[in-house]
Amino acid sequence: MAMFDYFPNYVWNLTVSIALASGAEIGEIMDMCQPLLEKAKDGADAGTQDFMVEWVRVADKLSAIADEEEAEGKLFSAGDKRKRAALYYILAERMQGQGDPERMVTYKKGLENFLKGTRESGENVQRFEVPYGDKVIPVLYTPAQGVSGPAPAVVYLNGLDSCKELLYWSFLPHELAKRGIATLCVDQPGTGESLRLQDLPAHYDSEKWGTPIYEWLAARADVDADRIGITGISLGGYYAPRVCANEPRYASGAVWGANHNWAEVQQKRLKREGENPVPHYWNHVMWVFGTDDMDTFLTKASGFCLDGQMEKIKVPFLVTHGANDRQIALDYAHQSYDQLVNSPRRELKIFTDREGGVEHVGADNMTYGRNFIADWFAQTLGGRLSATTGMES
Repeated sequence: MAMFDYFPNYVWNLTVSIALASGAEIGEIMDMCQPLLEKAKDGADAGTQDFMVEWVRVADKLSAIADEEEAEGKLFSAGDKRKRAALYYILAERMQGQGDPERMVTYKKGLENFLKGTRESGENVQRFEVPYGDKVIPVLYTPAQGVSGPAPAVVYLNGLDSCKELLYWSFLPHELAKRGIATLCVDQPGTGESLRLQDLPAHYDSEKWGTPIYEWLAARADVDADRIGITGISLGGYYAPRVCANEPRYASGAVWGANHNWAEVQQKRLKREGENPVPHYWNHVMWVFGTDDMDTFLTKASGFCLDGQMEKIKVPFLVTHGANDRQIALDYAHQSYDQLVNSPRRELKIFTDREGGVEHVGADNMTYGRNFIADWFAQTLGGRLSATTGMES
């Protein structure tokens, strides 16, 4: 077990590991977690409201201090605290069961502090909305660095329980920017704002929203429409290949954690095989899919299999996976890779104990995954591999 193992259950430890990888301070982590240690012994679901109380307590404190610094004109300092406050709000909200009255209040605090904190910190990221039917898909755009003219870009998709802010804090957009590649972090249907504020549930045919996202990004003057790639984390390891298979204008693809047959994973979780990513799991997935009962959810989830899809991919494609992933079995990575028979360049990368990143989507160490995937897109979309080299092809 490679993750920081503070609590006696996987789900709570996963949240702490996400926080640490996303810019949390260890002293604040301990301040929030020490009062929860006994409560965590009752299982992953019990005590999540207490979890919210402790994490929101620290986030509120940081936000209040940021207000004081902002009044003194210390915007860099204020922004630094607001970003951590946003992280703690978002992770506290993620741990709650759907229907908790404080969930939306906490989530909106997270959004507000993220936007204000990144702006005050001077970070080059902007929120936009991609039109989608009579609604919108919210996104975060990070431009390429050091590129004259249209740059390559990567669409970056959520997993089941992540959001575009956590994608941004995986720091893959930062690594891509250094390599001369822009990034679009997406709250696709079933995730983030699309689920919470737009009431857009998840569905298996992700090309339905993958195409308008491509077209919105391709229309930007600072993006080269012929060099747009796509990647996804966790359940994004299903969504990204599905989009790439059915929208041929994407020029390259990658997954950060394979998710070849998520329908089968649900059957295994019914048998308590493998770890869940969030507390109140079945409550969560029914909300994500817009259903009120298990039978309807399982019917909707049955389409989440990439058999017959990977063969359609005719561009370079990378499959990565952690050797000790406790949520999604390593075998699914081999299935996805083996079916990439029409990709002109396919690669399988398994992260091992030698390097780290062995847990689910690198929850123990995200540096290897983000560097490997960023280099892949630099090589396949035409980016930089170092500060001293020109654009690679």
